[in-house]
Amino acid sequence: MQKRETWSSRTGFILAAVGSAIGLGNIWRFPYMAYDNGGGAFLIPYIIAMLTVGIPFMIMEFGLGHKFRGSAPRIFSSISRRWEWLGWFQMLVAFVISTYYVVVVGWAICYFIFSFTQAWGTSPSDFFFKDYLHLTGSPLDMGGFNWPILGATALAWVVSFIAVFSGVRGGVERLNKVFMPLLFLLVLAFIGRTLMLPGAAEGLQWLFRPDFSAIMNHQVWADAYGQIFYSLSIGFSIMLAYSSYLPKKSDINNNATMTVFINCGFSMLGGLMIFGVLGYMAVQKGVAVSEVVSSGVGLAFITLPTAINLMPMPVFFGVLFFLALTVAGMSSHVSLTEAVVSTIVDKLAMSRKGAASVVCGLGFLVSIAFTMGGGLLLLDIVDHFINNFGVLSCGLLEIIMISWFCKLDELQGHANATSEFSVGAIWQFCLRFVAPIMMTYMVVMNFYTDLNKNYGDYPDAAIMSFGWAILGVCLVLAFVVSSKEMAFAGHTGVNGNFLRRR
Repeated sequence: MQKRETWSSRTGFILAAVGSAIGLGNIWRFPYMAYDNGGGAFLIPYIIAMLTVGIPFMIMEFGLGHKFRGSAPRIFSSISRRWEWLGWFQMLVAFVISTYYVVVVGWAICYFIFSFTQAWGTSPSDFFFKDYLHLTGSPLDMGGFNWPILGATALAWVVSFIAVFSGVRGGVERLNKVFMPLLFLLVLAFIGRTLMLPGAAEGLQWLFRPDFSAIMNHQVWADAYGQIFYSLSIGFSIMLAYSSYLPKKSDINNNATMTVFINCGFSMLGGLMIFGVLGYMAVQKGVAVSEVVSSGVGLAFITLPTAINLMPMPVFFGVLFFLALTVAGMSSHVSLTEAVVSTIVDKLAMSRKGAASVVCGLGFLVSIAFTMGGGLLLLDIVDHFINNFGVLSCGLLEIIMISWFCKLDELQGHANATSEFSVGAIWQFCLRFVAPIMMTYMVVMNFYTDLNKNYGDYPDAAIMSFGWAILGVCLVLAFVVSSKEMAFAGHTGVNGNFLRRR
């Protein structure tokens, strides 16, 4: 068997892991979540969630990847062939995310070019939906091809292809050594200039003004745990793949902790950047900050361009913001692509170059659907179901399997053996009780909400075709592929010693 490639340095690995964790959500989701859930008071459940789920889960995944040295399907099949399907399910979820996430990166690339001339004009909303997206009225009406978006999406796929095609050291690590320092410099430069603008301090006051009564709301805690889980790239094969390239003598616990802290620290920087701009925008328009606050796609491509139009240096702010958005998105997309390529290389014995070609080629073909007139609506549905059910279910099943059916003491010993600090009973308690309870609550509530009312009031046909059906196809494919692998292998466990015996 070919020797597995490893990261060239600890810094290279951490930058790659941080590059995966830091994505669009850190910029456009965390600030709004904090504002909407008690401001500064939200940081209390957020930090507790980071300590009780974020760090323990990351240590678990780094330990699994380092111990079994493989992609998600290989890791789970090494524990028990009966669980290999979960690894394939995680990989398929990552692949689906990569096919639409890259389109949003394509939007950011286009807007980076637009920012030199403020091409969005005086009405960024009309420009985005009508002139740029050519948005149709229904996800069932896909409209025509949007060539600028298709071209930008193709460019993003090419960057990811070059990164994974070139290998872990030569591609993924090298790219993140450039992207991550660049991203932090861009954001810090943006913040430094923004804080000098009138109204910026008021915007930050709106973000961090504590409403401690919110802490008594169970939904605020659920949102805090959800934000930690979704922003760390845990539970759906990425960190398992990345940590499988760690050298044998690697500080698992410290690496995991540093990755989580850097990711959460960047979220705070994202809050400073966004609310500083919103505060200035509110002052210029003579309204309260609450009247200009938004989240997600609307924040990035409508609200921020509107604010940039009002700024004294619009080209400076526009270029910095959309370049930062592009870099954050690209680093995360590379990690999604690598997780899929790693699986193909491990389980189908394909060369890295061949796997990269197949994954990126097929991924681009699927992405075309999201670049068409109905692409935003299609993306909205697929993202909702894949994230709220696919990603969350993958993580929940993984943590239940590892913490309740495997020898957690053995994994703890493996992680502690080469780490500067050790984890113990508290770590196990968080994995066995805190994380499963919070994640189960989120899954149950998501199912309850979506079964009672169609998400976004989309028609039944769209919800079934692009939501439930895509999840179902991923699950069926996972079982089919793992069944064929099991039949070929001819037994049910490779490393049964890691399973608990009753």
